[in-house]
Amino acid sequence: MTHSKTYFQAVAATAQGIDEAAVEALAAALDKVRRDRGRLFVIGVGGSAGNASHAVNDFRKLCGIEAYAPTDNVSELTARTNDEGWQTVFSEWLKVSNVRTGDALLILSVGGGNAERGVSMNLISAIDLAQERGVKVFGLVGRADGYTAQKADRAIIVPTADEKWQTPLTEAFQAVIWHGLVSHPLLQTKETTW
Repeated sequence: MTHSKTYFQAVAATAQGIDEAAVEALAAALDKVRRDRGRLFVIGVGGSAGNASHAVNDFRKLCGIEAYAPTDNVSELTARTNDEGWQTVFSEWLKVSNVRTGDALLILSVGGGNAERGVSMNLISAIDLAQERGVKVFGLVGRADGYTAQKADRAIIVPTADEKWQTPLTEAFQAVIWHGLVSHPLLQTKETTW
């Protein structure tokens, strides 16, 4: 069997394994954020940072949700990393944004953070701050045992059909899931051009 055949079989199996009830619950939670005039902060690292930027565009343009991605401001991101350290880059950004009850944090991540292993500590710091301030935490992640999945109010776990493709499948399905959310009748307020 070819690589492509095997890979796309894993894609199909991953799609079949998505928890549809979790997606519906997240759509309802995001609708509440919008109705309450809260803001949505979308945070990711690496490929998930690129996804965060794209997701912010879609939530703003198609759903009318005030949304931001800290990684879109590369000058602040790198200044904070240089001066304060990578671990607090998102939590300090959220403090300046006066993150508060009614707002929500959407974490896009493969692992979701792991304090014991010191992985994605910046996501963990952001989640901790959000919880201290009564901010809802949502996640689109690839691991049920990660910090995000364990701490989030709502988390969608991308099931891994094949462990060797956990990163590409998780990051790809972050996009599939958020596109499903922004086209959900509960959330979408503007039609796409195509």
